[in-house]
Amino acid sequence: MREKIRVLVIDDSAFMRKMITDILSSDHRITVIGTARNGEIGLRKMKELQPDVITLDVEMPVMDGLSTLKEIMNNHPIPVVMISGTSNQHMKKTIQAISNGAIDFVAKPSGTISVDIKRIEQEIISKVITASQVDMNVITKQKKFTSSKLTSFNQKETLICIGTSTGGPKALETILKSIPKELQASILIVQHMPEQFTKSLAQRLNQIAHIPVKEARHHEQIKEGHAYVAPGNYHMLVQKKGKDLKIVLSKEEKQKGHRPSVDVLLQSVSQLNECQKIAIILTGMGKDGAKGVVELKKADKHSLVITESEQTALIYGMPSAAKETGHVNYTLPVHQISELLVDILIK
Repeated sequence: MREKIRVLVIDDSAFMRKMITDILSSDHRITVIGTARNGEIGLRKMKELQPDVITLDVEMPVMDGLSTLKEIMNNHPIPVVMISGTSNQHMKKTIQAISNGAIDFVAKPSGTISVDIKRIEQEIISKVITASQVDMNVITKQKKFTSSKLTSFNQKETLICIGTSTGGPKALETILKSIPKELQASILIVQHMPEQFTKSLAQRLNQIAHIPVKEARHHEQIKEGHAYVAPGNYHMLVQKKGKDLKIVLSKEEKQKGHRPSVDVLLQSVSQLNECQKIAIILTGMGKDGAKGVVELKKADKHSLVITESEQTALIYGMPSAAKETGHVNYTLPVHQISELLVDILIK
């Protein structure tokens, strides 16, 4: 019989510690081996108890979540799921935590002390289980790769569509920070993330990228050398309006449980003519993007599909599902994807 996932819960609220413990303990695959009211105590208990996963509150006295996470990643990397409020400050810190090595996050449904947290109990359980399956070497050991020169595309207008879920923010940072401002393409990003958090993600990516990155707006004109992040809880589509390409946001039903959906974006882009299309599927659970890849290649055999390799993907579900379609042109470590794009698009 498989051993239970051993979890340490770190939160300054006694109520939240009790609720998270009860939620996790209700699943037969998980056992909570300890709790702590701040990061300083949490680090001591981590060394003593050696948990498989840690849930970590963002805001705490004595030692907050970001400082605690830094100590964990530097000294004894363990999968961490952040527990976040939804204020602007909390969202920014949560996105920073994901970039600094946290596997994923859970947004409290009603503020710092969420009496209704049981509403999201399945999400908490699922993310802890997913985190327990992550190989921390993917995060802590980066390898150098080389890429080969490829023939550039001839089309004047190029759309790069990136789809990702768990582990996505860090992968997106890796790609975008290596894209030069001379990029002759537009980038459309679907990251599975709740609404409002996508705005914080876009702001963080904008800080590290050489090209402008923003959360997409309905009917916004797509500009070359810009990147657009689909808002949480909205599908992002692309439509041709006269000579311009414009973003359309939609609240149509979820696809495979997701809104935004990578499939929806790729299916809309597949309908466009006279532009080069590149689809990139990065780390994430599930199969979102695989159907879209098939539609893209069916409509335009010259479109290019790239997936992140198992070597660097935090969760290999989405890239693996896309690869299984048989329509993937390149499977690359995440560090090499931007090099490939530069080889193709910088003329």
